[in-house]
Amino acid sequence: QVQLVESGGGLVQAGGSLRLSCAASGTMLSINNMKWYRQAPGKQRELVAAITSGGSTNYADPVQGRFTISRDNAKNMVYLQMNSLKAEDTAVYYCNANIVDLDRKTRLYWGQGTQVTVSS
Repeated sequence: QVQLVESGGGLVQAGGSLRLSCAASGTMLSINNMKWYRQAPGKQRELVAAITSGGSTNYADPVQGRFTISRDNAKNMVYLQMNSLKAEDTAVYYCNANIVDLDRKTRLYWGQGTQVTVSS
């Protein structure tokens, strides 16, 4: 059974930094795109950043230049380095991944989320 588990969230002052991690565990053939989403209270879940298996990245406009997504394919992990945090970055952050299972079917998996709170 494939699982994604996020870690690294917490409370930080505006202007500070946090690094989120997401680990994929279980038996799988490969991992394609990996992404970070966030959902603030009362708002829809939104895409924050994405990275392909080859390392190509893209970012949502509000985080461009402040956040960096990266991955370690050997460890089946994806990271989100968040710098210059703002109060509006406060949200639950989720990772997801398109994973090729042992039956060669690609499925989308989500983590349980990690809370990031930025105090102003």
